[in-house]
Amino acid sequence: MLSLCCFAGLARAQTPDKLTGQRIACTNGVAASFSCSSVDLMAFLPVAEIGGQPGIRVNDLWGWTDPQTGHEYALIGRSDGTAFIDLTDPLNPIFVGDLPKTPGASSSPWRDIKVYNDHAFVVSERAGAHGMQIFDLTQLRDVTDPPVTFVETAHYAQVTQAHNLAINEETGIAYIVGANGGGITCGGGLHMVNIQDPLHPTFAGCFVDPFTGGGTGYTHDVQCVVYHGPDADYQGREICFGANVTALSIVDVTDKPDRANAACGNCIAVGRGTYPSVGYAHQGWLTEDHRYFLLDDESDELIHGFNQAHTYVFDLIDLDDPQLLSVYVGTTPSIDHNLYIVGDYAFQANYTSGLRILDLSDIENPREVAFFDTVPGEANLGFGGAWSVYPFFQSGVIVVSSSQGVFIVEATSIQVATETDETPAQFALSQAFPNPFNPQTSLTLTLAQAQPVRVAVYDVLGREVALLQDGALPAGVHRLTFEATGLPSGTYLVRAMGTITVQTRFVTLAK
Repeated sequence: MLSLCCFAGLARAQTPDKLTGQRIACTNGVAASFSCSSVDLMAFLPVAEIGGQPGIRVNDLWGWTDPQTGHEYALIGRSDGTAFIDLTDPLNPIFVGDLPKTPGASSSPWRDIKVYNDHAFVVSERAGAHGMQIFDLTQLRDVTDPPVTFVETAHYAQVTQAHNLAINEETGIAYIVGANGGGITCGGGLHMVNIQDPLHPTFAGCFVDPFTGGGTGYTHDVQCVVYHGPDADYQGREICFGANVTALSIVDVTDKPDRANAACGNCIAVGRGTYPSVGYAHQGWLTEDHRYFLLDDESDELIHGFNQAHTYVFDLIDLDDPQLLSVYVGTTPSIDHNLYIVGDYAFQANYTSGLRILDLSDIENPREVAFFDTVPGEANLGFGGAWSVYPFFQSGVIVVSSSQGVFIVEATSIQVATETDETPAQFALSQAFPNPFNPQTSLTLTLAQAQPVRVAVYDVLGREVALLQDGALPAGVHRLTFEATGLPSGTYLVRAMGTITVQTRFVTLAK
């Protein structure tokens, strides 16, 4: 069973030229030629700027933050390979290099990338003998003359082609799904791989839920976690939540086989979430408390005649019996594709209506609070436009892959980063809030270790206009305030420099 995702009906809008060098604020509902609300455009790179030849398209994406340098990278799937983009200066992103598809494999509309232990794992569907590429991402920090062409660091050949993969970073298990065309396909269900040693992956078992996927157990996309939600029966267990075409499949995969090439006989399908308007259960994500799951269906709009994207909210208080709590109806005619959740916000890539950001604080009644339309004027039930979104960077930068290329944006009306009394896991400068601002805005700096830190503000000519911090700070969360009274309106760069890490944020003073 192949994905419905395709590039049929690509938007007719002309691909814009490269846009870099300055922040383009969303003003009166427009940033450059793109309709928007509370989302500024930082940069746009067309496919040709990230290694794509004519006819090549981008598809899925993921992200990686270098733990040594703090640099943030977008990992962009193209139909012929994977592009790596340095976002450290989001106004001037750098195409660092390219990992071509496996030699002998075919170009394909589908490529999926995930990250574990500073390595990227890449699969592709309808691509011949592609297998799973493994790439050591620390090579990116050594590039001095970009772009360069990389080669894979290792290879996993127990599958030939697959639609997707997920990685549980807590357990070091990758879940390849939708495998087909040869190798150990696991019926298109969960093909488990132990990647705790990224360069020596080993097969760890199969599982299919035969009461989903139209009776095949086919899994289109999945999220696997060590469960910490409200159902005490499964707390601490490894649970996978699969978008399985006809239902949400909930599987306990804690007890895997103790030998290779074995079915996971101890894995258990514990529950299934169904809904009356099913078309093609495509992808979804858990809320951070593991209480709810938001599911995107890729063809309910077409099959059932809906004129807006529909997202299904499941209550998981009982994993054995998930219940449909509510249905969110989008604001524009479009098909919802991929979504991810950070804090109280869902970030959706909705094909022809682009990035849509939903406030989930009232989970029964999600509401749209911001958007950036990557193909303005083309809102319809077609498959062109925004494919996926990555909202997990500590900087607050959001990356959207769309049929025209890669959009780097920032939401200005929401604050995703959360503060905690616990020692933070890394050096990170948060998104400023509010932004735009007048005359004062705040940022938080999190430090895993005590160290000297200098935080300064610069104008667009590189002149230092304010000093927010200069000296030793203990580990923890520190609030910084930028008071801009007396400065002219415009964009400013806030740069935090630690012992080995430098991070930047962009803020806009609007008087």
